[in-house]
Amino acid sequence: MAYIIKPLVTEKMTAITEKQGNKFGFIVRPDANKIEIKKEIEAKYNVNVVSVNTMRYNGKSKSRYTRAGIIKGRTNAYKKAIVTLKEGETIDFYSNI
Repeated sequence: MAYIIKPLVTEKMTAITEKQGNKFGFIVRPDANKIEIKKEIEAKYNVNVVSVNTMRYNGKSKSRYTRAGIIKGRTNAYKKAIVTLKEGETIDFYSNI
């Protein structure tokens, strides 16, 4: 199981959550589908999921100049899921800190 890698807590995702109230973001495994993501979130956080939207991101090439020369690298590719919960329900990511 374990399709959810981690919750997505960024400035953009926090703004979406504050504006709409019932949307939360997660980084998920690339082979996970919407049904599997929905089942895992409902089981893990004890909420009712209305819909799941997924997005795939490709890794980007990055380079920087240093004393030793140009260092080239690549960021990771990942899949993001935006989960819409039933009205009035919420997920608290900071409850166990």
